[in-house]
Amino acid sequence: MNYNKKSIEDIEVAGKRVLCRCDFNVPTKAGVITSDKRIVAALPTIQYLVSHKAKVILCSHMGKPKGEWKPELSLKVVAKRLSELLGQEVIMADDVVGEDAKAKAAALQDGQVMLLENTRYMKGETKNDPELSKELASMADIFVNDAFGSAHRAHSSTAGVADYLPAVCGYLVEKEVSIMGKALANPERPFVAILGGAKISDKLNVINNLLEKVDTLIIGGGMAYTFLAAKGYSVGNSLLDESKIDYCKDMMVKAEAKGVKLLLPIDTVVADSFPSPIDGPVDVQTVAADAMPEGKEGLDIGEKTRALFAEAAKNAKTVVWNGPMGVFENPTLAAGTIAVAQALAESDAITIVGGGDSAAACEQLGFADKITHISTGGGASLEFLEGLELPGIACLQDK
Repeated sequence: MNYNKKSIEDIEVAGKRVLCRCDFNVPTKAGVITSDKRIVAALPTIQYLVSHKAKVILCSHMGKPKGEWKPELSLKVVAKRLSELLGQEVIMADDVVGEDAKAKAAALQDGQVMLLENTRYMKGETKNDPELSKELASMADIFVNDAFGSAHRAHSSTAGVADYLPAVCGYLVEKEVSIMGKALANPERPFVAILGGAKISDKLNVINNLLEKVDTLIIGGGMAYTFLAAKGYSVGNSLLDESKIDYCKDMMVKAEAKGVKLLLPIDTVVADSFPSPIDGPVDVQTVAADAMPEGKEGLDIGEKTRALFAEAAKNAKTVVWNGPMGVFENPTLAAGTIAVAQALAESDAITIVGGGDSAAACEQLGFADKITHISTGGGASLEFLEGLELPGIACLQDK
């Protein structure tokens, strides 16, 4: 995939109707936004379009209404918050491509902003229905995709509209593509990737793809136990995907053949069972990875492993991290994830953290400003690491 895409600065937007896909899928409770981080992240692109006298038509999904009109998933709360942040009224449409949306879009003046209703109220959105894409495109002259978190989905509002309009990226997508694209296509070396999380099945293709690119691959989290089992170790009651043991053996052979250092836990923090509630007290002990007692469950990496992984991260020039090292929601089982986050924060390398739990960990621990780039998309950044083409980016014009 070509990562060198045209952005809003490469086209003339003055006086043009610009349909801009944002990621306003914000968390709400009882009709109140609990975190406006995603709205704030979209501001630079919107402010550029406003200051350059575009007529701005914003769109986004929220939640999973599955083609039904669910009032609790209306974007009205987003329009209200966005109006406050922009210091100007954001005109709210009552529908997505209906009479109200089209009339308001037609009446827009230069520098005005409007927001369409939740795109997933339309049944055709997630099916990338050409009719819906055409209807959306009919309201605008230019399409801007600034929703990296949805770029791995081929939906009408993320990719389909680009069949009918010239398409470029906003600042958020441009940053994701340039930083992650360069890290994968032409990294500064040594290049270290750290993978964690529970399920190995989520990361099969990521592991395979990264072994073609990295100098060191580190595996922690629940998925590490299938690798340890592939080495012939007993893993007690730890997470284990027996159907993937041969795959892990193949990956270890591949790493050796490619001269890639594959680092697995050398010690692990075990308990009698998974904590319930998740943040409840846990009685733990640390054991060697090749001497796990029967009946115990591995829930975090041990102290020696933390030092080993941190050392590899600190000596790198590029580090990509996706997935926690243990059950980091529990304070007793967070030490591994904290150690990795801290190693990245203290490293002089280009550090990239994939969305989801690893991003949340960096933010909770106050390390976010010390990381080069924290991705805004969990699923999208994973598919990026897999080397897959992302429909919401592939559809944009190349420079």
